[in-house]
Amino acid sequence: MKHLVTVTATVAALLCVSTIAAAAPAATTSTLAANAANSCPAFLNHDFRKLRASGSVNICKDFFGKPLLIVNTASHCGYTPQFKGLQALHEKYKGQGLVVVGFPSDDFQQEAKDEAETAEVCFLNYGVTFTMLSPTVVTGRNANPVFTELARQQRQPGWNFNKYLVTPQGKVIAYFDSNATPDSAQLNQAIGALLR
Repeated sequence: MKHLVTVTATVAALLCVSTIAAAAPAATTSTLAANAANSCPAFLNHDFRKLRASGSVNICKDFFGKPLLIVNTASHCGYTPQFKGLQALHEKYKGQGLVVVGFPSDDFQQEAKDEAETAEVCFLNYGVTFTMLSPTVVTGRNANPVFTELARQQRQPGWNFNKYLVTPQGKVIAYFDSNATPDSAQLNQAIGALLR
């Protein structure tokens, strides 16, 4: 009888240990997500709806620890063909960790009035696969939190397709206006330096 009690206690202890071990990965994953949100700059820790989708993006949670190229975009602008170059940058550097994020905006009255049309321009006309968010305000007092901070660190967009290169810690290390094309040597050199 004593032997049976010892075996039963041993089995119970093993079951307890395996239950704790099985729960550990989930606890570790949630702890990592919480730590990422806590150590990420506050201006990046906001939920933004994806373009023409019900899902959302939180830069802290989805791209923690990655450098960013943040761009304000518009569908009916002379610079709209830069989508093609931004897609090329995305394909060139995504394996090294760079995340390109597009913020469509009608601040300069050149964004489509219909979000479906914005999505068509991005996804169908230019084959964009990098992260595109739903249209938002990027200038002035009503700018979203990301562009409020980008303006504080550097300057607010003066037009569409301004590009901000941001470290994983949230520091803007380079700014490029609309005239700087995605294939420009200066932009690519700055990205290369950040990824080193």
